[in-house]
Amino acid sequence: MIDSFSRRGFLRTAAALAAVPTLLPADPAVAAHELPDFPAEVALYRSAYRNWVGEITADGLWACAPGDPEQVVAVVNWAWRHGRRVRARGASHGWSPLTITPGTASDAPVLLVDTAAHLTGLSLESPTSVRAGAGVTLEALLTYLEEHGLGVTATPAPGNLTVGGALAVDAHGTAVPARGERRMPGHTYGSLSNLVLSLTAVVWDEDSGTYTLRTYDRDEADCAALLTHLGRSLVTEVVLRVGANTNLRCVSRTDIPAGELFGAPGAGGRTFESFLDRAGRVETIWFAFTENPWLKVWSVSPTRPLTSRNVSRPYNYPFSDSVPTPVAELVGRIVSDGAWYLAPVLGNAQYDAAALGLVATLSADIWGPSKNTLLYLRPTTLRIATNGCAVLTGRGQVQRVVAEFTAFYRERLAAYAARGRFPVNGSVEIRVTGLDDPADVGVDGARTPLLSALRPPVDRPEWDTAVWLNVLTLPGTPYAEAFLREIERFVLRTFDGGYAMARVEWSKGYAYTDDAAWSDGEVLGSVVPGSFGAEGWGQAAGVLERLDPHRVFGNAFLDRLFA
Repeated sequence: MIDSFSRRGFLRTAAALAAVPTLLPADPAVAAHELPDFPAEVALYRSAYRNWVGEITADGLWACAPGDPEQVVAVVNWAWRHGRRVRARGASHGWSPLTITPGTASDAPVLLVDTAAHLTGLSLESPTSVRAGAGVTLEALLTYLEEHGLGVTATPAPGNLTVGGALAVDAHGTAVPARGERRMPGHTYGSLSNLVLSLTAVVWDEDSGTYTLRTYDRDEADCAALLTHLGRSLVTEVVLRVGANTNLRCVSRTDIPAGELFGAPGAGGRTFESFLDRAGRVETIWFAFTENPWLKVWSVSPTRPLTSRNVSRPYNYPFSDSVPTPVAELVGRIVSDGAWYLAPVLGNAQYDAAALGLVATLSADIWGPSKNTLLYLRPTTLRIATNGCAVLTGRGQVQRVVAEFTAFYRERLAAYAARGRFPVNGSVEIRVTGLDDPADVGVDGARTPLLSALRPPVDRPEWDTAVWLNVLTLPGTPYAEAFLREIERFVLRTFDGGYAMARVEWSKGYAYTDDAAWSDGEVLGSVVPGSFGAEGWGQAAGVLERLDPHRVFGNAFLDRLFA
């Protein structure tokens, strides 16, 4: 095996991808020639860009890190006058081409604006709200809240995401109310976007003929488009509604067969739905070609159960954060030797690592402040490509959605394997959330995020739940795109608005052809806008265009999406 895919080399590569973007100081003469009249107070540098899995990359792009929102405005106005597009960059923890598009050249008229360097202010705005800069990481935010007795109901697992990036794509965790549970003030079961009280963005001002900072309150119509803007704006700061922190217990299991957990509605036994009813916070990770998923169940637990281990910090699954030797070696063989047929072996190795790791690290039953069980994914974990969608439905239909999806996935995976094709070597991950109810934020007249996948359809008031479905596989896996196209087509025709409806997950893979993601013209041009309704999509697109008529905040993919 070549060194680059040894365990040490593999982990070294993962660590490099997780590091702060490479910064090459700009030669002043070159900068003055290529970027004339650039704001003198903002340092320029050359920087590489890498998304989460390294599928979208660019070397030597011009970048800067403004020291405050006013400097951001100066940079944006300079870019507008000089024909450049501005792309905000936080942690680059995403898959889809919302920041830059594949094949972006180093001399492209693009300027990266790094938010994580200086836009990191944190302060309590009130006893139930927090002001946060766009570059604050979720871990820093949740740590700060915890220190003040505050928290959120759910959050994405990676703590390195920035607040700005998370809100741009309606990031979410996994939570619905358990049977009999009542939502606590300041909390939501929807996306993080639904917690926004106000936000400050760089927008076009017609009167002055320049871009300027403007703050939008949650009850303003334009705010609804900015709450989940997909990179068609640049938010510098937000105020979030928060509530009292909770202690959570997280119990992991690896002993329930998929056939039972994902069984048809009414089958009984230890079903996904039964755990959802009992605790409200459930996630499954089902490694390819294995039978027993890794099930996580969080429950609100004010005091520590006798069997639970008290955890005082997040990231309590080291076997997942740092790739175990057998898994790293298999990945090396699969990628470097093209041994894609080893997918079943890799799936079982990942399952074994989880099942044994939970026991060895005493992490099968943990308890502590919410942050410490909700954040569990470090940047050193295995980098996997993923597709994603949210299936909106009623709470009582969750088991049906899960059963139909997993049955089709299992059947198609077996059919591909029978032909010697192994398009999936990662896992299926399933989470469940509530929808974005604007009443949760406690502001009269609060607007719903127009482009959030969790926006409730106006014609289906009985729908209150979303099932998030993800299929993960190593980048470059043969037949993956064709397989995921079949999965996507199944989802779209099965959850077509009858008892459920699908929307894409903005940060993940969607619009598959047989060869690539984000490429199917029908899905991008018709299905995606249609899933939000002509009025809602048109309103959001119109606001974003009016606030940025020169499309400084955009790229070729967004131009196509909002054509």
